[in-house]
Amino acid sequence: MYFKSTFFEDYTLGDKRVTLGRTITETDFVVHAGHTGDFFPHHLDAEWCKTQPFGQRIAHGTMIFSIGIGLTASEINPEAFSKGYDRLRFVKPVFIGSTIHSEVTISAKEEGKKPGYGTVTEHVEVINEHGEVVLACDHLLVVKLRG
Repeated sequence: MYFKSTFFEDYTLGDKRVTLGRTITETDFVVHAGHTGDFFPHHLDAEWCKTQPFGQRIAHGTMIFSIGIGLTASEINPEAFSKGYDRLRFVKPVFIGSTIHSEVTISAKEEGKKPGYGTVTEHVEVINEHGEVVLACDHLLVVKLRG
């Protein structure tokens, strides 16, 4: 992790970056359940899940969001801050043993309402080991103008 100043003008529509991968473990399921209080059987009851359509435990969507976004945090931009996330979708289930990575594409830029700042939208896709999108969202950044 390192600091890199990137101003609004430096972002280019269509620019894309791809993160390293991360394999999802049973420990991830248990720790996330403990952090959130989400002990639903879909995530933790292997025997019950055998009777369900997916046939096995599925990852918490919020866990995949957290891990997928965490994978994108390879550089710190002191000229920007996160405004939040829009259009979050859990597209496909993720299982223990799945390996995910994230792909981030600059999808929109607009001058901000606050003078000296603009908004940059990063479209984030979390992809599994089969090349399938499992989660998608838009990350909104408030970014300082160079000027």
